[in-house]
Amino acid sequence: MNLNDRVIAVIGLGYVGLPLAIEYGKKYRVIGFDIYQARVDELNRGEDHTLEADLAGMKQARDAYETTKKIGLTFTNTPDDLKQVNTYIVTVPTPIDRFNNPDLTPLLKASETIGKTLNRGDLVIYESTVYPGCTEEDCVPVLEKFSGLKFNVDFFCGYSPERINPGDKVNTLTKIKKITSGSTPEIADLVDALYNSILENGTHKAPNMKVAEAAKAVENSQRDVNISFMNELALICDRVGIDTNDVIEAAGSKWNFLKYRPGLVGGHCISVDPYYLAHKAKSLGYDPQVILSGRAVNNSIAKFIADKVLKLMIQKDHKIKDSNVLILGVTFKENCPDCRNTKVVDIVDELEEFGCKVDIYDPWASNEIVKHEYGKELIPAINPEKEYAAVIACVSHNQFKTFDFKKHKDNNAVIFDVKDFVDRSLVDGRL
Repeated sequence: MNLNDRVIAVIGLGYVGLPLAIEYGKKYRVIGFDIYQARVDELNRGEDHTLEADLAGMKQARDAYETTKKIGLTFTNTPDDLKQVNTYIVTVPTPIDRFNNPDLTPLLKASETIGKTLNRGDLVIYESTVYPGCTEEDCVPVLEKFSGLKFNVDFFCGYSPERINPGDKVNTLTKIKKITSGSTPEIADLVDALYNSILENGTHKAPNMKVAEAAKAVENSQRDVNISFMNELALICDRVGIDTNDVIEAAGSKWNFLKYRPGLVGGHCISVDPYYLAHKAKSLGYDPQVILSGRAVNNSIAKFIADKVLKLMIQKDHKIKDSNVLILGVTFKENCPDCRNTKVVDIVDELEEFGCKVDIYDPWASNEIVKHEYGKELIPAINPEKEYAAVIACVSHNQFKTFDFKKHKDNNAVIFDVKDFVDRSLVDGRL
């Protein structure tokens, strides 16, 4: 079957799936599927709370279907609408549980839904981040069970790991290079051609799906380990009594030094993917010490920040219990509404354990999501008359770069800068 015969379903319409559905919808018949009716309704209104979608492109793709009925994009949460599909792309979340083990529930549920409508000759491509071997060892058996079809005889699979960077308006889907792979050489060529039909910078075709799966886990594990080294450096510099960022700037004068920065490591990738790689390693009898030690360091930073702020408050003669503390930013990164696995909440929890009254302000975040996921309420605006014992700049949203830190400094507040964007003359502590 050639590319023009492809009817594509994108399963999961979040940060990864929606941009993919839009781009394919400009050239192919595409059905965007999500289990949540509210998400489908939102998209049918032409809206996107993730702020990742090209809304003009989405309208173009939707209008194309209304005009031609041959190409274009529609949205649904009805599995029966997938019966006309011959190419599935799975972009559901792959989180971890409270024990840091991979939680494949969304992935396996998506595979079950696909299996019930899978036909001979169909292709299933996974983009969700997994450990090497997961597609063939965990997903394929579910597809076979619910379809009654045989892998690599009746249906085929591909793996092309997502590389969406939330909030990044430069390295968008069509402008990045994408890894592709397939369950047979012929399918690998088909998958590669399918992605190349919408990409500007081409692809890297991996020799097999396990390599592609491993590459994705390694991409983010490498960043996690490098950041953990900088975070460990921050812990050491704090004890020495020197500024971490000064050390990095000095070391950065060498031509081959990489300027990673310390910080809170949250989000849906860097704080999660290393556990998938570690899980696979442990299942094969190997203890991945570097990966897990890096995770341990990065998971300790929120407590370090909270403890440091409390010590600085004591030095300024603030009473800890019932002190007002202002947190600026709760998303996992700047200029982005994504709050998944945010470590800012860990700072809040630590301060509240000591009796602090914490206000969280974030113009990017959804109060509904933060309340549902973390049990925290955001303040709708900062009260200019309220005095704070400490202000912690956790996320460098553009809106915070004009915040009046000096006013709070003059009122004896502790100013702590997590992201190194506050005027150094106003800062009592930095990571």
